[in-house]
Amino acid sequence: MSLNLDLQLATELPGLPLLEQLHRWVLAALTGDGYDPTAAAELTIRIVDEVESAQLNQRYRDRIGPTNVLSFPFDLPPGIKAEDLGELRRLLGDLVICAPLVEREAAEQGKPPAAHWAHIVVHGVLHLRGHDHSAPADATCMETLETETLCGLGFPPPYE
Repeated sequence: MSLNLDLQLATELPGLPLLEQLHRWVLAALTGDGYDPTAAAELTIRIVDEVESAQLNQRYRDRIGPTNVLSFPFDLPPGIKAEDLGELRRLLGDLVICAPLVEREAAEQGKPPAAHWAHIVVHGVLHLRGHDHSAPADATCMETLETETLCGLGFPPPYE
């Protein structure tokens, strides 16, 4: 699979995952979700501080405060069909990840930071692919995919 991953760093926090790690985690999430391995994909990950995360969370979800990940799936403009794009990359969308919150959650949950970062990336990619966890059955499906993907990457199950 060909993945074009655009990484935007909007925080000064040290110790952020490397582009290669993020790339590997995104590919694992796509593969685990049955994404066509011959397809090309494009995704932007923007790593932000708490102020930007809170602003975006308020604007797009009407919720106060920062959140660990926001997912913005790409939608084709009206009148454009996917089959009209031919060989162009499949634009998956954007993930906005709040670095200080992810680091704090990892510490609070007693997890290695890399394990929690991987979980947040996989979680966000699954949202971009249309998964949700608002209903119990959907949450079970999504958590199963997350667990299988993270264990396949060598991380412990995220919900234990």
